[in-house]
Amino acid sequence: MADIVFINEETNSIGDKLIGMVESVIAQDHGSVALVFLIGVIFGGIIQYTRVDKFEKIAGFSMLKDTIIPKMLFLAVGLTSIGLYFMIEAGGANYHVKPIILQGLIIGGILFGISMAILGKCPGTGPISIAEGRMDVLIGAIGGLFGGLVFTLYYDDFFKPLMGESLGTTILPELFKGNEELTVLIFGITVTLIAILIPKVELFDEADLSKLPDDKRPDRQ
Repeated sequence: MADIVFINEETNSIGDKLIGMVESVIAQDHGSVALVFLIGVIFGGIIQYTRVDKFEKIAGFSMLKDTIIPKMLFLAVGLTSIGLYFMIEAGGANYHVKPIILQGLIIGGILFGISMAILGKCPGTGPISIAEGRMDVLIGAIGGLFGGLVFTLYYDDFFKPLMGESLGTTILPELFKGNEELTVLIFGITVTLIAILIPKVELFDEADLSKLPDDKRPDRQ
């Protein structure tokens, strides 16, 4: 099969940046454009099947009235932590560990949480909602892009000092030298069990309720 070659004249247009993203994927030894596309389709299907792209799921989680999101997150973290660690050990993946910047994490976490509660979406579920035609999420995404632009333009002068000093990078297994594999297994299994043990509580919207028989509707019990 002939290699795919993109000609990039080093301009800063959006098209060139998109081409650069595709080239970056093609250059990876462990992936391809088709594989990334397939993973995206599977991810989108799982999100729609579990309905976590709905406002009621994330907003309900923020109000402690819906537990589908934490159950899904704990399960994903638990299973992925084990799988990813051993994939990396086998040479099938690589770490991209971000530095611990405490002030930035606190400020960013607060802003991120408030935004998720208001919009009822996260960066993963937002594009799926946009594909479903939800204009409110599209407006939120445009605002996010504008926020990213402001962050980039004023990073050195304002945001970098606000974020504080970097405390370096580390991962949990490095804290238990000589017992790295056991540490990952204990952590992954514990988090997975937490996901299973969290009680299932759901907040339904009218569209969901209308699909349920009358004797199954929680608002008519």
